[in-house]
Amino acid sequence: MKKHIFIAIHYMELGGAEISLIGLLQAIDYTRYDVDLFVYSHRGELMQYIPHEVNLLPEVPSYTQIERPMKEVAKDGFWRMAWARLMAKWKYRRYVKRTHPKEGSAVFQYVDSEAVKVLPSLHHLGTYDLAISFLTPHSIALKKVKAKKKAAWIHTDYSFIDVDVAKELPVWSGYDHIVSISDHVTEAFLKRFPSLKDKIAVIHNILSPVFVRQRADEMSPEEVEREMPREEGVVNLLSVGRFCHAKNYDNVPDICKRINSTLSTLNSKLKVRWYLIGYGGDEALIRQRIAEEGMEKNVIILGKKSNPYPYMRACDIYVQPSRFEGNSVTVREAQMLCKPVVVTNYATAQSQVQDGKDGIIVPLENMQCAAVITDFIEDTPLRLVISENLRNHDYGNAMEVEKVYSLVEESPALEA
Repeated sequence: MKKHIFIAIHYMELGGAEISLIGLLQAIDYTRYDVDLFVYSHRGELMQYIPHEVNLLPEVPSYTQIERPMKEVAKDGFWRMAWARLMAKWKYRRYVKRTHPKEGSAVFQYVDSEAVKVLPSLHHLGTYDLAISFLTPHSIALKKVKAKKKAAWIHTDYSFIDVDVAKELPVWSGYDHIVSISDHVTEAFLKRFPSLKDKIAVIHNILSPVFVRQRADEMSPEEVEREMPREEGVVNLLSVGRFCHAKNYDNVPDICKRINSTLSTLNSKLKVRWYLIGYGGDEALIRQRIAEEGMEKNVIILGKKSNPYPYMRACDIYVQPSRFEGNSVTVREAQMLCKPVVVTNYATAQSQVQDGKDGIIVPLENMQCAAVITDFIEDTPLRLVISENLRNHDYGNAMEVEKVYSLVEESPALEA
């Protein structure tokens, strides 16, 4: 008898967690396991890459309202959900007045706890061998799904976010397994929730080089060059990701300006053009910073792309300028495409990049960051060595799926 797995995620927009879910789904042996995938809202560019062996469950209307604008939720008659989200907002404001958090991550905990109260049960789907909550809100798989075992994934570096620990602990405690995507993510999580040490296991994001390279070939070089032209003396940098605080794109215009200024001072024949692919709430801030630094011709926002891989293949250097990362999917994808990568020295950087061998790690502070990137741009031999090293390394890790199987089978818990 095949084991039956349930997996929940909010949508399939382009993002690191969503891409790693596609990698997991593509790696599963469907002769051994049946998989039901519950996507709360059937939207996003990655919907088309869900393997045909997966049973995509139909939308449940109330679940699609969790992240919609509240005015639209009320307008469409989902009054209970609208009220639940208003209550979440009110309770979160009380929490802010009491604790003064440095950022707003905890708001999602309150939406999670209030919204789940008005969502219908999914018990009619039967009892699964394993239920996976791949991304928050984690209360849904915990409270609405019947399963012999349950596992929740951590994609966030908890050392950089403010959460209501007392409110979140009961949710994590309800799971049989907690899956972290890197050793550092595990360490940061356990500093907040030390009592959960025995539940946690590390399963790295599953990524397929074949999938990434096939998608990189879906556009011709000529098509890419219409948006990201190749010009003599211009080094094209590229960053891909959501426009949010963690990714640090608001500092890109200043860093880019410093790089070009230094290259000019050195009488270099090179200059930099930095392209950004993505979307998100910080777009207005990024555009403001571009204007303030006079970088309109040097920092180019290409916007949301359903397939960023042809642009990755076409760039000269891929840059991840993040303030913090759980485990960057795009860095690994750029390496699979043999691109020299530059990452800032966030906590998980050394788990992905061997400095000087398959990329370089640079300081986060703008002036130092710009100085090291400038040196890297001028060091063509080093970039060629790194590209060659990348060509000789296999970054595929499909065998990580065996760790997922161990969550289902009657076997001891994985070690962290």
